[in-house]
Amino acid sequence: MARRQAVFLLAWAFALGALSSVASAAIWEHVFNVENVTVRKLCHEWSSSWPDDSSHGGRHSRRSCLQQVPEGTLWWHAHVSFLRATVYGALVILPKSGCYPFPTPHKEFPIILGEWWNRNVIDLLNQAQALGRGPNNSDAYTINGRPGDLYPCSKKHTYKLKVVHGKTYMLRIINAALNNQLFFKIANHKFTVVAVDASYTDPYVTDVAVLAPGQTVDVLLTTDQTPGAYYMAARPYFSAQNAPPPDNTTTTGILIYDELPYTSPIMPLLPALNDTPTAHKFSSSLTSLVGSPNWRPVPTQLDEQLLWTVGLGVSPCGAPNACTGVPNIPTLRVSANINNASFQFPTSLSILQAHFFNVKGIYTADLPDQPPLKFDYTNPANSNNSALAFAFKSTRVKQVKYNATVEIVFQDTTIVGAENHPMHLHGYNFHVVGQGFGNFDPVNDPKKYNLFNPVIRNTIGVPVGGWATIRFQANNPGAWILHCHLDAHLTLGLVTVIVVENGPTPSSTLPPPPPDLPQC
Repeated sequence: MARRQAVFLLAWAFALGALSSVASAAIWEHVFNVENVTVRKLCHEWSSSWPDDSSHGGRHSRRSCLQQVPEGTLWWHAHVSFLRATVYGALVILPKSGCYPFPTPHKEFPIILGEWWNRNVIDLLNQAQALGRGPNNSDAYTINGRPGDLYPCSKKHTYKLKVVHGKTYMLRIINAALNNQLFFKIANHKFTVVAVDASYTDPYVTDVAVLAPGQTVDVLLTTDQTPGAYYMAARPYFSAQNAPPPDNTTTTGILIYDELPYTSPIMPLLPALNDTPTAHKFSSSLTSLVGSPNWRPVPTQLDEQLLWTVGLGVSPCGAPNACTGVPNIPTLRVSANINNASFQFPTSLSILQAHFFNVKGIYTADLPDQPPLKFDYTNPANSNNSALAFAFKSTRVKQVKYNATVEIVFQDTTIVGAENHPMHLHGYNFHVVGQGFGNFDPVNDPKKYNLFNPVIRNTIGVPVGGWATIRFQANNPGAWILHCHLDAHLTLGLVTVIVVENGPTPSSTLPPPPPDLPQC
C-alpha cells in the first residue's frame, strides 16, 4: 500500500497554470495522473507503491469535469483511508470577468499547509483502528510540501517566497493537514482576508489566520516592511480536552524581499497551542461580501431545523477485545458520533447507489433531528458519566426534500472532552449564521444570528464547548457526506450523509451513474 506520496507537486503545476490566465469557459477538463514519486523529508526517503496496486489496475488517470460556479481557492484531495495525507493540491478558480472585487494583486501564490509522517500512513490508520484509538501524531508540518528550518535535514529545502518591496500579493492558504487546525502568521506583517472557501468576504485585517483542515483563506499581503527575510510559520491550534497533546512543532517558510541575501529571518510570535480566544475571534469576525459573485442571501423560511450533537464517545471493541483507546477497558474503543449515532460506512454498495436504485438495507433514513437524550452538553462532569458515552455503530442518514431550506445547529459535547470540530458538507456552501460557547439556547441565541452578511463556507469549526449554526438550501440532489474534517474523527464515526431527493425537473434530478463507476 501507499508510502507517502508527493502528489501535491502535481497540483502545483495545475495551480500555477490556472493562475497564468483568466478562465473563460464554464467547463474545464483536467486529467490527473497519480503516479509513483520518491520523496525525501526529515532524513527519510519514501517511495509509494500504491499507484501500482493491482486492485486498481496499476497506474491510472482520472478525468474530471469541473463546473465553474464559485470563484477563489478550493482544493482537491484523496478521500480513501489516510491517503489524503499527501494526495492533495490547490484548485484555483479565477473570476470569469477577469476582475476581483478588490485591487488586482501583483502576483498570487498558493500556500498549502500539510502534515508529514515518517511511516506508511495506511499502516498508521490500520494500527489505530485495530487498537480502538486515534492515530499517532505526525512527525512534522509542512508549507508547500516542505517542513522548514526547524526540522532535521530540512533547512536547505525550506520553502522561500521572493517578493518585491511595496507590492501587494495574494496568498491562497489551504490547510491540507490531516488532523490539526493550524495558526498561520508572517513575522511583522498584517494581511487582509478577502475570501474563505471560495467565497468573498468583507476585508478583514489581521496578523494571524486560523484554518481547520479543509478550509481555505485568501489574503492580500502588502510588502511594506524593511527589506529583509521574514518567517511565515504555522503551528497547531489544539482545543481537545482530556486528550494526548499533538505534534507541537512549527513549520516555516521564508518571505524574502528583493532577493536580498539574508542570515537570520525574523520569527513571528505565534499564538499559544490552546489559544481559543484568538481562534474564535478570527472565525467569528468574518462576514460575506454582499453582492459579490455567487453571493446568496440567507434563507429565512426554514423547512428543517436540526440540533445535532457532535463529539467523542465509546463503542464495543470487537474481537479480540484488545483495544487500548479506553484505559483499562479492552472491550471498548474510542468512537465519535452525531446525535449518539456513530457512523458505519457500508461495504457492499454506496449510499448514493442505494438511493438511486432504491436498494433497501444499506442505510436507514432515521438520524434523529434532535438529540435522543437531552443533557447539559458542555458540563465538564460529563466525562465521568459512562451512561452518556456509549454509541452504537449504524448507517443512519438524514433525508430531505429537494429545495428544502435546512438549518443545522452543531452542538459540541464533553462526553470524552470538548473539542473544536471542523464540520464539512460536501456538495454545498452554507451560511454560518451564528456561533458561541456553552449550550445552544433555542430562545435567545437565534436573536443574535447574522441574517444579513454571515460568512459563507463549506467547513466550519464548531467552537470547543460551544455551538455553530449553518443554513443552506438543498438544491443539489444526491447523497452528500457531512463529516468532521479531522480525519481521525471521520474514521471514528463523526459522519453522516444528507440525502437530497430529486426535484420536479430533469435538471433537478440525479443523473444515472457513469458506466465506469468503481464498484465496492
